[in-house]
Amino acid sequence: MMVNFSEYDIKTREMNQGNGGEAMKIKVESEKIIKAVKKLDGIEIVLENAEDAKEAFNMILRKADLFQGDEFANPKDVKVTPVQEYKTSAVNYQMSFLMAFVFDNDVPIEKKINFIKNLQQFLGKA
Repeated sequence: MMVNFSEYDIKTREMNQGNGGEAMKIKVESEKIIKAVKKLDGIEIVLENAEDAKEAFNMILRKADLFQGDEFANPKDVKVTPVQEYKTSAVNYQMSFLMAFVFDNDVPIEKKINFIKNLQQFLGKA
């Protein structure tokens, strides 16, 4: 399933993970993550690898009030894969991260979509 929710080409799909949970994947530019952390915590971070991005997303998720309430499903885990995109040349690339949000099997798709939509709206405003 491919869903396009926003202007920065975030791709979402549902798939089974080996740990028994359901995951939704989105691609997020590193600059969006950096701006969101700065907005929430007032610090400018550097994202060098997947571990940095996962830590930054955990900072965002623990602090943001956007993901509270019965209409949202909070992920039980976040898996991160770095992606380098070469827009114009091999020298000029943009770092993005593929974020896989793992949910319990019994979480309705509407709650997962609400979580992803709110996250994308938050990142767009950061």
